[in-house]
Amino acid sequence: MKASDLFVKCLENEGVEYIFGIPGEENLDVMDSLIGSDIEFITTRHEQGAAFMADVYGRLTGKAGVCLATLGPGATNLVTGFADANMDRAPIIGIAGQGATTRMHKESHQVLDLVNLFEPISKYSVQIREPEIVPEIIRKAFKAAQAEKPGGSFIDVPENVAAMKLSVDKEPLKVQSAQTPVPPQEKILQAAEIINNARYPIVMAGNGVIRSGASDCLVEIAEKLNLPVATTFMAKGVIPFSHALSLGTVGLQAKDYVACGFDRADVIICVGYDMVEYHPHLWHKNKDKKIIHIDMNPAEVDEHYIVECGVIGEIGAALKGIGGETRRVNKNTHGDLRQTIVDELAAHKDDDSYPLKPQRIIWDIHQALNDEDIVVSDVGAHKMWMARMYQAERPNTCIISNGFASMGIGVPGAIAAKLAKPGVTALTVTGDAGFMMNSQEIETALRYQIPIIVLIWTDSEYGLIKWHQLRRFGRDTNISFTNPDFVKYAESFGAKGYRIEKAEDLIPTIKKAKDDNTVVIIDCPVDYSENMKLTEKLGNLVCPI
Repeated sequence: MKASDLFVKCLENEGVEYIFGIPGEENLDVMDSLIGSDIEFITTRHEQGAAFMADVYGRLTGKAGVCLATLGPGATNLVTGFADANMDRAPIIGIAGQGATTRMHKESHQVLDLVNLFEPISKYSVQIREPEIVPEIIRKAFKAAQAEKPGGSFIDVPENVAAMKLSVDKEPLKVQSAQTPVPPQEKILQAAEIINNARYPIVMAGNGVIRSGASDCLVEIAEKLNLPVATTFMAKGVIPFSHALSLGTVGLQAKDYVACGFDRADVIICVGYDMVEYHPHLWHKNKDKKIIHIDMNPAEVDEHYIVECGVIGEIGAALKGIGGETRRVNKNTHGDLRQTIVDELAAHKDDDSYPLKPQRIIWDIHQALNDEDIVVSDVGAHKMWMARMYQAERPNTCIISNGFASMGIGVPGAIAAKLAKPGVTALTVTGDAGFMMNSQEIETALRYQIPIIVLIWTDSEYGLIKWHQLRRFGRDTNISFTNPDFVKYAESFGAKGYRIEKAEDLIPTIKKAKDDNTVVIIDCPVDYSENMKLTEKLGNLVCPI
């Protein structure tokens, strides 16, 4: 057996279903060893697309998504998607071929120090230097990537090491994971006492609730104690938006209606909250509230996040324990605020103006999809609208890149979503700029017969940057570009393309795209003059409570 054979055997042992990537000269042995494996190799058109696919696959399944590249430019092309996964706490394994160890001591064609390149953006970055250590490295990489908090592991595989024969027989190591401890009872009692003495407690649910599968427990304690719940962008759906205790989503830097609930609160219960999701200086400016931190890991150090009580351990167990020791909050602390939020989301549902307003597009997407369907938001102005207004009813049905927040995740992310959850519709909401960054992957989706819907909000500008420029300087610069005919562009790949010509066409077009069961591109012109109207509205916001 050679090292690459053992390498693949170890990946199989970890339960890997897919590897996303591009073959290259320095990963030839690994590619050859995949022949006959149960692992399916998804050949992408760009390594960044491969990394984004691994990113979203890991986020949706909890199992590390795997991406593969060759050395040099192939490896550096992985960086953006890999960094996105690592910062968004998605488990990912990045693998890159490397030049032979016999030429690493000198300047050599395409050779970079990849271990040090990936080290700042990973939990574990390593080079395989001997065939016999492959089982330990693979097991450690997956253990690190999938442990709380998840992230990235990077493995550098020199071509001569991959081709080496093992001197002794080796087998993959047993897959093990530590059991998350139950939180200490004294901390549960302390948290319960703080909540019992609170006048206006509020819950902020973060991405950790999804990672730990604690959504049902969160809803249960919210109902039992009558606690209003707001979610971060990345925790959309942990409480259904239709639930009477849901206050929607926090995360905008501008003051929003849901922020009024935090202004009023005297106790904020942060559950599975990652600071990278929504920095505490934005919601705890005066540092005058008591914070309860419920998570698998201790709180990050920040002057605006001084914890009154930290309940560290399995999140579901923590919530159940606190719920059993806490009295119900009998007064209605959230009803008027929730109704204001609900009314705003529905305010433009019948707006027939064209180009379509962002609010109408989001309303129609929600009407056209089922609660279990997955929407992957690319990054741009549309992301801010989606994060604020899309009404997710289930966890992991609205995927938003928010830590690293990289453009280009939409199309490859939708492909991965459909592979991870084949029984649901996968739709990406993307801007025309973000779409063109990885639009080549629609060929990948067609080649593997992976049906996805790509809804492009078209404005021929970098809309989010224009929004920031207008807010700061009152003028914009260098944000315009031209687009291809997206319908013809789709058809040139063999996909279907539709253009929205009036507002009433969007819902039936999305439903038709679902029935088409192929790759569908929908060109939807958007009226981004609503951006500055929203800025003005939020700037003059008066809290309803």
